[in-house]
Amino acid sequence: MKIGVYVGSFNPVHKGHIHVANYLLENKYVDKVIMIPTLNYWDKKNLINVEDRINMLKFYENDKIIIDTTHNKCKYTYEIMDNLKKEYGNNLYLIIGSDNLEKLNLWKNANKIMKNKIIVLKRNKDDKIKKLNANFIIIDNWNPLKASSTEVRRGNTMLLDKKVYEYIKKKKLYNL
Repeated sequence: MKIGVYVGSFNPVHKGHIHVANYLLENKYVDKVIMIPTLNYWDKKNLINVEDRINMLKFYENDKIIIDTTHNKCKYTYEIMDNLKKEYGNNLYLIIGSDNLEKLNLWKNANKIMKNKIIVLKRNKDDKIKKLNANFIIIDNWNPLKASSTEVRRGNTMLLDKKVYEYIKKKKLYNL
């Protein structure tokens, strides 16, 4: 069984995030996707608490999409992958966008991360993706949704599913 590992801030989760998971599942790149909202993110400020981000992700949980609540405190991606390997073995595929590929060498223990299988999703038509090693699976023939959590926080609620939007309103998150 191939298991995708999708780590992010999901601040908040939007239709673009779920589109990634569903695309990879529907096209048989992976059999399951584990989504892990990080407690902290090295380059992100003003994250709402992880419990709220987990609760919003839980709207999407099913037998193929698993919302992980046990690895959120891991500070680095390599730690998450190491911990998950103990449970799932080497059938893990780290999922990243092509925008992260150019910064991957800056990640903590990047060489260790690159020993994993990594699915790289092209985010823009103009992205130039180079395969760094044989572990990389480049997906450039898909249609990503133009969506970002930043746009949502700025008020573009059309990028949210109804249940997520209602949760945000009820909890008075993001000043929406």
